[in-house]
Amino acid sequence: MNILFVSLGCDKNLVDSEVMLGMLKERGYTFTDDQTQADAAVVNTCCFINDAKEESIQTILELAELKKTGQLKALVVAGCLAQRYQAEIQKEIEEVDAIIGTTALEKVVETLDEVLAGKGENHLEALDKAPLGGKERVLTTGGYFSYLKIAEGCNKHCTYCIIPKVRGEYRSVPMELLLDEARQLAGKGIKELILVAQETTLYGMDLYGEKKLPELLDRLCEIEGLIWIRIMYCYPEEITQELIDVMKRQTKICHYLDIPIQSGSDRILKLMGRRTDTAQIEALVDHLREEIQDICIRTTFITGFPTETEEDFTETMEFINRMEFDRLGAFTYSPEEGTPAAVMDGQVEEEIKLRRQQEMMELQQEIAFEAAENMKGRELTVMIEGKLAEEDVYVARTYKDAPSVDGYLFVDTDWSLMSGDFVRVRVTGANEYDLIGEIIEE
Repeated sequence: MNILFVSLGCDKNLVDSEVMLGMLKERGYTFTDDQTQADAAVVNTCCFINDAKEESIQTILELAELKKTGQLKALVVAGCLAQRYQAEIQKEIEEVDAIIGTTALEKVVETLDEVLAGKGENHLEALDKAPLGGKERVLTTGGYFSYLKIAEGCNKHCTYCIIPKVRGEYRSVPMELLLDEARQLAGKGIKELILVAQETTLYGMDLYGEKKLPELLDRLCEIEGLIWIRIMYCYPEEITQELIDVMKRQTKICHYLDIPIQSGSDRILKLMGRRTDTAQIEALVDHLREEIQDICIRTTFITGFPTETEEDFTETMEFINRMEFDRLGAFTYSPEEGTPAAVMDGQVEEEIKLRRQQEMMELQQEIAFEAAENMKGRELTVMIEGKLAEEDVYVARTYKDAPSVDGYLFVDTDWSLMSGDFVRVRVTGANEYDLIGEIIEE
């Protein structure tokens, strides 16, 4: 039976999807991307911000139409939106046969079997359940990189975030399971391992009583076949000297940290429930750049948080201009039902949020363009991603470029290269965010 499996949302959700695909494959189900060839559909949903929620709902509605025509025999909805709005989904979209919550992913085969047998049941379990780890996955990234989800849930309870209510409190995956999973991935040809969680830097506190990310990194570096290890979602207050030291010591670890900051106004940071102020963040970034001189720092900011004034926004813009982050993403504030921020007075008009987002990204473009120009002449190891059609131009990523969110380096060469190859290049130019390079003869 052919399953159309749709994965929406973040890279952490993608790992969940790959785990479910692995279970379905083991059961004997086959997969298709063609709606006309599908016998059943599973949608792994997201509800982090309003746009993600709308995309999830629209996808479910489109598949519900196929269910109405009789083409689909089953429609199962999983993930964050399903966890949060289970009753509403099944009341408003009666074509949905069953719901799988965020902690019941291992029930996907049982759920689909039940639905096809005419007795579909929902599966929602306690949010404090131990996370899955070490499972066989069907990889969908289409390259030589893969994500390793090292923990589930979050304890931070930022006032704008719904994650603790749909994913639960922070729970680390036992280290041995992660190492087993990483070995499986390396055995499938994965060369870049990207560590993800709602927060990676707190890894191990719940299981071992101390932060174990540095030890995990040390042990991952021992795995043959892995060439790059990248760390995402590092909360600034949890970054330790021990983590910095392991990044300096282990050559496989990319000199790249993703550190969500969200605002450059101390007043707004406090309202957000963040645990650092701008002075602490600035001191951390300065220290990181002093310790690891070629470090690439990526971050995210939110525009239009409740009560954010023009003065607050100006402070944030001045902070960004001063810090000159290597990579930055800006998102408009999305009021999420059930969060403290959603009921705060002083909600900001949408057009103001959008204007501030645009201004922020224009500033970051200037910073990024200048940084790209300053890369000229630098020699780097890059990973080949693919080749432009009908041109002798290869697309590559540097250690500064995480998949899907950062830029590329383009190499014009008559060399015969393959995706996943690592080569040395010299940067010869820049095209806005992206770099242009030539292969160094070795």
